[in-house]
Amino acid sequence: MRMKRTVATPALVALIGVMSGGWLMQQGVDPQKNVYFQARLLEEVVRHVSTRFVDETDPDRLYRMAIDGMLHELGDPHTSFMTPEDYERLRLQTQGEYGGLGIEIDVRNGWLTVLSPLPNSPAERAGLQAGDRIIQVEGESTRGWSTDKAVSVLRGPKGTPVRIEVARGGIDTPIPFEITRADIEITAVPAAYMLDDEVGYVELSVFSETATDSLRAAIDRLQHQGMKSLVLDMRRNTGGLLDQGLNVADLFLDRRQLVLETRGRTPDQNHVLRARTGDAYPDLELAILIGLRSASASEIVAGALQDHDRAVLIGETTFGKGSVQTLYQLPGNNMLRLTTARWYTPSGRSIQKPYGIDAHGAAAVADAGETEPREPAGAALDVEQKLEEGVATYRTSKGRMVLGGGGITPDLVVMDTLTSAEQRLVQAIGEDWSRFEQLLYAEAVEYAQQNSNLQPGFPVTEAMLDRFHASLEREGIAIDREVYDDAYDFVSRRLVYEISVAKFGREEGWRRLMENDPRVRSAAELLRTSSSVAEAFALLPAYAEERGLTLGSNWQAQRESRVRHP
Repeated sequence: MRMKRTVATPALVALIGVMSGGWLMQQGVDPQKNVYFQARLLEEVVRHVSTRFVDETDPDRLYRMAIDGMLHELGDPHTSFMTPEDYERLRLQTQGEYGGLGIEIDVRNGWLTVLSPLPNSPAERAGLQAGDRIIQVEGESTRGWSTDKAVSVLRGPKGTPVRIEVARGGIDTPIPFEITRADIEITAVPAAYMLDDEVGYVELSVFSETATDSLRAAIDRLQHQGMKSLVLDMRRNTGGLLDQGLNVADLFLDRRQLVLETRGRTPDQNHVLRARTGDAYPDLELAILIGLRSASASEIVAGALQDHDRAVLIGETTFGKGSVQTLYQLPGNNMLRLTTARWYTPSGRSIQKPYGIDAHGAAAVADAGETEPREPAGAALDVEQKLEEGVATYRTSKGRMVLGGGGITPDLVVMDTLTSAEQRLVQAIGEDWSRFEQLLYAEAVEYAQQNSNLQPGFPVTEAMLDRFHASLEREGIAIDREVYDDAYDFVSRRLVYEISVAKFGREEGWRRLMENDPRVRSAAELLRTSSSVAEAFALLPAYAEERGLTLGSNWQAQRESRVRHP
């Protein structure tokens, strides 16, 4: 039989296109750029995989994989899909209570990295440290995990254990930990006390719902004790609620002064945020401690106060998280956390570090379980690199020059590094670090219980050090006595802290630990020798030169000093 040939009219072609699902719609448009084509393409792939892939796969799971893959390909670790359970955990965390290990984590170079163990948490007690890379959880590699997945796995019922392995710089093999989950309460101000008759110290650890009220209460209490100047410590503060960051900055700025500006692709993401009230403490001289873990809301506060010359910033360059996330409601009570804008300091600086470059500037490693991570490049080197690379500079309200680039660069760089003797001790402890910390804690508790007349300010004696070394030997942690003795200061500081916490509480322990902290000491010295923030800025170049420190602002004066004093 001969087939009858027909010629389809344009109208019929269009009809065929509609009936076949839209493949021929938008004629003349490259199909690869056609949104309908792409949607149909995705549907076809899901259909084939769900019906013909060798292993049966739930179509719902395929769509979730597609969503996760799409968001992952954006290259933004702060954008994620959140289930109702994920959102509830986020809500509980920002409100101040949740169950888990008590660690702040983020993804660095593809690995979950500990930014900070929370004070008095199971993680801190077990010996987890900032910079530890969590490479396994319950025997499963964490390579490529998102922070949301890590949170969902690491958190669980109170009293249940979780087994992890971490890679730590300077130690060749992974360190195993078994940590028991507990209810975690976030304290916004865990320590507030007087360093001397006129200089106060306050640690602001998180921007939770109570942060501003807690900080104000601490400052008011210290002022009643005679405080004239304040060291505000935000080195371990990884952020929190944006409105609390704005409110804290508001405490120290004049009304209508710019705090930050946000800029996004859509008009609703463009905002100019200003201080709403007058400076609550206009006569209070202020120094702020910042570090590698200071992020997000901490950087907003530090950047605003630096750009308005309201505080001297001391420490190391901050994390560099200069983006804004918006939560969008999705069907099924799911949420989309999407980066929708970047924020800028009052002088116009974006402090966002490029994704894939960690806060230390370290190169990515192929496998954290097999390759030893590089040592941190350090904030001092960061300043030098910025100067050599000709990074953009900005002017503060009073004309000082500050550096652009990723993170907030402090006005005075002060680093806290281990001595060679302390590094040898850390190497000797090696993979036994968790057991070392647990024994240290047990020794401290026992000592505090056995010495009922112990008073704050107690010294560490040779007998105490001998006793702890004997405990290590009994538990099979062999550390050469010469190596142990050479690191006397390190062991003493740790013993003093743990015994003080066990006997008198964390604030007294933190007070003793901060006695020898180089950044606290530098801040207090600078505040004692000046009567105002303006005078402190004027003294910075001479102070830095005398102590061999690096300036992060006023860098022209620093360069001129090098010419005069080669």
